[in-house]
Amino acid sequence: MNNCIKPFLTTTTCLIICLSTIAQTGIIRGIVRDSRTSDVIVGATVGILGTTRGGITDNLGQFVLADVPVGEYVIKVTYVGYIGTQIEGVVVKSDLETVLEIQLDEGGELMDEVVITTTRTRGSDITLLAEQKRSAMVIQRIGTQELSRKGVSDAATAVTKMSGVSKDDVGNQVYIRGMGDRYNATSLNGLPLPSNNPSLKNIALDLFSTDIVEFISVDKTYNSRMSGDFGGGSVDIYSKDYSGRGLLEVSVSSTLNSNALSRAGDFRLFPGGNRWGFSEYAIPENPLSGFNFANSANPVARNPYPANVRLLGGKSFNLGSEGRFSFFATAGFGNSYDYREGVNRDVNAQGARRRWTDQERFGYQTNATGLLNLTFQINPKHRLSNNVLFVNSSDQLNERFDGYFVDITESGTGLKQLGSYAQNRLLVEQLLGKHQLSDRIDVDWGVSISQVDYFMPDRIQSMLRRQGGGEFIIAQNTTTDNNRFNQKLKEREYALNVSASYRLGDLDAPKGYLHVGYQGREKNRDFESVQFNFNHRNREEVLVDPNNLDAYYNQANFAAGLFDFTGFAGTAPQTYNGEQSIHAGYVNLEYNLTDRLTGVLGVRYEHIKQFVEWVTILDPGNESSFSRSPVLPNLNLKYELDNKQNLRLAASKTYTIPQFKERAPFVYDDGTIVSYGNPYLYPSDNYNFDLKWELFPTAAELISITAFGKYIQSPINEVNVAATANDISWVNIGDAGTVFGAELELRKDIYQWNDDRNEFSGGLNVAYMKTRQDLNRDKVAKETNFNINTTYDESSFAGASDLLVNADLTFTNRWRNGRNIMATVAYSYFSDKVYALGIEQKGNLVDRGVGTLDVIIRSKITPKVGVDLLFRNLLNPEYRRVQENATGHVPVLTYKKGQYISLGLSYRI
Repeated sequence: MNNCIKPFLTTTTCLIICLSTIAQTGIIRGIVRDSRTSDVIVGATVGILGTTRGGITDNLGQFVLADVPVGEYVIKVTYVGYIGTQIEGVVVKSDLETVLEIQLDEGGELMDEVVITTTRTRGSDITLLAEQKRSAMVIQRIGTQELSRKGVSDAATAVTKMSGVSKDDVGNQVYIRGMGDRYNATSLNGLPLPSNNPSLKNIALDLFSTDIVEFISVDKTYNSRMSGDFGGGSVDIYSKDYSGRGLLEVSVSSTLNSNALSRAGDFRLFPGGNRWGFSEYAIPENPLSGFNFANSANPVARNPYPANVRLLGGKSFNLGSEGRFSFFATAGFGNSYDYREGVNRDVNAQGARRRWTDQERFGYQTNATGLLNLTFQINPKHRLSNNVLFVNSSDQLNERFDGYFVDITESGTGLKQLGSYAQNRLLVEQLLGKHQLSDRIDVDWGVSISQVDYFMPDRIQSMLRRQGGGEFIIAQNTTTDNNRFNQKLKEREYALNVSASYRLGDLDAPKGYLHVGYQGREKNRDFESVQFNFNHRNREEVLVDPNNLDAYYNQANFAAGLFDFTGFAGTAPQTYNGEQSIHAGYVNLEYNLTDRLTGVLGVRYEHIKQFVEWVTILDPGNESSFSRSPVLPNLNLKYELDNKQNLRLAASKTYTIPQFKERAPFVYDDGTIVSYGNPYLYPSDNYNFDLKWELFPTAAELISITAFGKYIQSPINEVNVAATANDISWVNIGDAGTVFGAELELRKDIYQWNDDRNEFSGGLNVAYMKTRQDLNRDKVAKETNFNINTTYDESSFAGASDLLVNADLTFTNRWRNGRNIMATVAYSYFSDKVYALGIEQKGNLVDRGVGTLDVIIRSKITPKVGVDLLFRNLLNPEYRRVQENATGHVPVLTYKKGQYISLGLSYRI
């Protein structure tokens, strides 16, 4: 018995001693800063040496290690791009806090291996995941590290790598959770951006090269700091800044397209614009009294060999004992060529041909970008920054449609040629400030002026008919078949954001924050277009050469009376002008309800006014306006299941307002589709709900599952309103629409070896959703002047794919001498989606699902020299649009984009 009791007593005594020791615990709390700038470092890893205890600094650079047994420890702090440090002799006492202020020096062992060309790594995977974990809101971000790994070159492609986001291949619209342009918003550093397209609400994201991007945030849940015009999501682009000792880098690259190369020697473009993407917009003087068009109608051959060059640099200086001034600048120019061929058709409900053609398209694009960021850190409590962004892009097209056109060339001998050149200029200037007024009060503010100039000078459309001997004559059914078209848009937007935060409770461990703020936006848009239609006489007696139309269209033949011009109200253009103002105030209360539960309750009040006036073919002069004052409540809850898991819930009410062009009865013909606005259009109300679980196994890993739903009252939709002509407009299509779906996201370090210098890592995100909306003919007839006859009583949302998939696998090898290599295989897929709703007995237009595969290889062959090799669209799938009707699914648009290979070289001085 004694032999049994002694071990038992010994074990019990040990347990009591251990338990008494465990019961005596304390807390280690602190903040991590940059040793030179005093900026806080977000995402730094803090751990107790020799134990598994640790954590990551939050968005304030702070960390807390709770329930640490009493004793003396060594604290280790590391962060990518910084020299790690160890703090010895850190003593923890029972029921007391040990407070540390830790400073890290830049220039860590792996600093030169970081892909991001900026010393501050706000865009690193670890930093962004740390912010996502700590945030009381549901946030999702993609940074420069991930963009580089996946070979992404522009912001539009970048957001499609995130769960639940897709892009329209033709128009570059972004769809967030199946909801397109009207339901989304775009901003730069938290301040709104104007649109560069008269047809769209948002600016094209492909204008933004990832050279200027630190990270991109896509908010798919709503909070009071965001504009209430929210349905699918909000895209916020954060521009790069710099705070290091000095950086200068130059890079050159070229991206070749297999389709374009196949037409080398015969790659033909209209000469409008120049190769650099800059031109001036001007309607010809006296266009009705003579042939005064400056641009040639003859396509010219070019060699489809593109080039890209980029220069970036930055430097920072100490000012006094606390201040620091830094600047970052980048400038670049790139161009690209593409070619595609396939079918382009239009059929009626029974499958009878309206347009039945083969199409080929030659394209040339340019993008010139400049960014200047100036930052003045007055002291650790006050910071000012100024951002100036300039983007100039152009898109030049030569399109040929060969075949059958109803009422024009019904024998299948028609040839339609369309040459266009469009240019966008974006100029954004922002002034931002951050101030810590006291231990409890922080104030952030920002003001911006943005301007977009868009113009399409002298689009040329020609319709020809092939004769029996192969010669061509001019074909014409109406005067609009052959024309020259000009349009321009100028949009200006002014914005002001001011917010203040007040810490509640203990300063060292706040119970929460009270946020109050004001946001104001003023937008003005001026748009005009003028079209000069050709009237031909004796056109069947004159032979023309499709590649030398200048031989026919010239002053001599005009003077001889072979043709003349007509225009809307002579030379006067169609116009519309829009003004929109939104003034908003909001209150947000973020509060730690328990140690694990954080709630954010907010309310936003907005006053909206929109005014549109127009002079058009349909209406020689009129105007329309509306005002609205919505109150928008929202709730976000975050429950920490443990130190690696969060459960989140979000609910909100928002709205969607119509855009200027959608309300102005302005006739616009893009060459294949005619559209005009609906003055009776009105806003819709949206109700949003999200439930999300997320797990962070390590600082670089994530597993998350999200369920979401949306209910939309009186959704706005594009629809055919004239069945014979296929004209389109916009209406509040039905009583309600719904979106339900789920998202899965996974980031995993699969295998590591050689002290984590070699690793395989992978990522996967999948979104599955179902969208539905009522199609109510009686509602449309009652509220508008349109009588639509939709084929079905309900439909999915246009542009919404049921299934979206992104997957990638990366191999990384790092050497201690600053060299590295990284190879990534990335795959993306979207399933079938409705392009346009059907009318009469005509079914929907549906875009078939497509999968794409890319391979990206990046290497630092020396600490200063980098080489990139990218293979994109390796599968080269066929993009296919079908018309659903009684005879089956008729292909109406098919093409392949071709494969791309890119080789780049960079040198850092």
